[in-house]
Amino acid sequence: MNSQEDKVVYGTEDILRSLCNSVTRVLSVATQGQVRYSGMVQRISKTCLKPDIGCFVLFDGGFSGLVVMNFSGGAAMELYRNYLLSMGMSADELATTYTSDEVANVMGELVNQMLGDFTGMVARELQTDITQNQPKMLALNKQVTLSVDTQLDRPEARRVTFYTPGNNIFYLELAIDHTEFIKLNDFEVAEAPDPDSLLEQASAPQATAAAPDDDHDALLKSLGM
Repeated sequence: MNSQEDKVVYGTEDILRSLCNSVTRVLSVATQGQVRYSGMVQRISKTCLKPDIGCFVLFDGGFSGLVVMNFSGGAAMELYRNYLLSMGMSADELATTYTSDEVANVMGELVNQMLGDFTGMVARELQTDITQNQPKMLALNKQVTLSVDTQLDRPEARRVTFYTPGNNIFYLELAIDHTEFIKLNDFEVAEAPDPDSLLEQASAPQATAAAPDDDHDALLKSLGM
């Protein structure tokens, strides 16, 4: 009876929270500013691409879904500028309007990093695997709303409001098949890979390769050989 009560269930809102955390973590690091999201989430009936600039990403595997991100022109330009300025680019070299192809390319790269962080979390914490397609970024300079359909059997859709450091607004929409992950056995969640530790592991075999020879020499010496 206790085992039933103690089961950990990971549902739609938990998956959404992890996705939101990936968005804020990646953007905050990339732009050197604090990106945050609302503590309230909206239930919506469908996902849409809206002005000024938006993108969508489909994912499949352990579970299927669709992520749509809609940025205001101000939010897109702030994130774009802060990201490239933090990379050492000169302000004179940057695009001046959100409809520029360069802005769309950079925002697509950032969205790809966010989803990559999210899929890594899914592998570590949910012990399953999802794959994603490349973000499709679209600048809309007219009041046009596009509905993005995906094949889901029992769809659930949510919308979350995000704020940039300059208080510009953008939105994340998630459509996902109704799903629940139930923890059957205890396990340790693997930490996110650290580049320094990976380099140390790569060099470790070279440092330990001589150990078998040392043992062999010690054995021969003990036998008087």
